Amino acid sequence: MARPLRIERAGGWYHVTSRGNERRAVFRDERDRRHFLEQLAEMTARFRVRLHCYVLMENHYHLLLELTEANLSRAAQWLNLSYSVWFNRRHSRSGHLFQGRFKSVAVERDSWALELSRYVHLNPVRVGKLGMGKRQRSAQRLGLAPAPDPTVVQERLRYLCAHRWSSYQAYVGLITPPKWLECQTVLSLGGGPKKEWSKRYREYCETAVREGLKQSPWESLREQVILGGEEFLAEVQGQIRGHAQEQRGAQRLLAARPRLAEIIKAVEAVKGDKWAQFRDRYADTGRDLVLYLGRRLSGMKLKELATAVDLPNYGVVATNALRYQKRLASDPAERAILKRVLKLLNCEI
Repeated sequence: MARPLRIERAGGWYHVTSRGNERRAVFRDERDRRHFLEQLAEMTARFRVRLHCYVLMENHYHLLLELTEANLSRAAQWLNLSYSVWFNRRHSRSGHLFQGRFKSVAVERDSWALELSRYVHLNPVRVGKLGMGKRQRSAQRLGLAPAPDPTVVQERLRYLCAHRWSSYQAYVGLITPPKWLECQTVLSLGGGPKKEWSKRYREYCETAVREGLKQSPWESLREQVILGGEEFLAEVQGQIRGHAQEQRGAQRLLAARPRLAEIIKAVEAVKGDKWAQFRDRYADTGRDLVLYLGRRLSGMKLKELATAVDLPNYGVVATNALRYQKRLASDPAERAILKRVLKLLNCEI
């Protein structure tokens, strides 16, 4: 089996994760977690890595980081190995702590860093006991789950803010960020006055907690290693290290994505109506369909989509796109319309 693609470049953003061997715990208590954070601080200094957000779960971790040198493998391997040696010594164990190599995804900052940071930060509440486990989220996507009980929602919000082992508290102003954690770059992607960045980010995350995070960023992943738009794919395509088999997969990364104007034209053709006529028409699903496809197919930024269709902010775009996705689960007629539009665009979802 071919090894996963490795894309390492100075200035690149990456989502990095490692899971415990046989899904066993890699953090048993607070001392383990504190030591891992110390190792993160050392990694940022030793390898000149900018760490933008993180979360520690019982048997895995997530990082969103930025390289200043093409040294992702060195940095992540050092982190896992140094922590494993310490952990094994402390707990009188031997053997592999983490399952295989770390996993990494190259991320287009402007298009995906904001949404991906939310995904990372919501890990502590995406659990079954809070109604946001995999099975519950699947039911929500299919429209088979009832709205969450207000008491459960409040418990989710409390748990999210109380979780000490992520960068969320620093993002929303509950604690002072450590020197090795960079929060401002991602916060700035939400727009608005700087003094409101933390408040707006908290609202962005809490909206997903209340409604359920129905869509994962990984649904837009290309070739398992790229999260970004067409220009980003073209930019990194020539910088991939790997086997010949991997390179064949890399060539597929440049498959053309339809632009928003093409999506609107296809929707107009299927509806037999002009965008200007159905864009703000009450109860018309045309605009939501355009937003849904713009997010899934064109790789546009949330803010770009909001500007293009004259919506007030990126949150409305995300909400409307998710509303349309939910409608698809229960409306065969809408699925038929989507199928016709995709056929015109020569695309699949």
